[in-house]
Amino acid sequence: MNLHGRWLPHPLITLVLAGFWLLLMNEITVGGIVMGLFLGLVIPLYTSRFWPEAPAIHNLPRIIEYTLIVLWDIIVANVLVAWWILFWRVDRLKPSFMTVPLDIYSPEAITMLAGTITMTPGTVSCDLSADGRALLVHGLHTPDVEGTVADIKNRYERRLGEIFG
Repeated sequence: MNLHGRWLPHPLITLVLAGFWLLLMNEITVGGIVMGLFLGLVIPLYTSRFWPEAPAIHNLPRIIEYTLIVLWDIIVANVLVAWWILFWRVDRLKPSFMTVPLDIYSPEAITMLAGTITMTPGTVSCDLSADGRALLVHGLHTPDVEGTVADIKNRYERRLGEIFG
């Protein structure tokens, strides 16, 4: 392991921790900078043995595309959920649990998929099967369960497989 890896295992996290320390201090002083840098160096050094290897991420255009799709879906879902809550009677909603079979194997990709589903209003990832091959998802209004599962697989899982694959 080189000097960079041994004494500075995560340089970006070091800077972020130091920056957040200065924000928490609410003023910039020499002591605050020194303490922020100290924490920024010590915390990653102490915790680096608990961190897995960085996942292999491929295809930068796919990452940008995925990010834009997720942001768009979050905006649309916010409007839909607000509409349902404000203007629909409760008995019109069709909540449902659905099982999404997974074709991705990377723990990071599965975590991203579960997080994306949960960040999108109206859906939440509830559980991952013991073998990691299926995700249990709850939808606030899912009149077409098969269509919703197909959308999740096509819009998110397929792209995550290309990014982490």
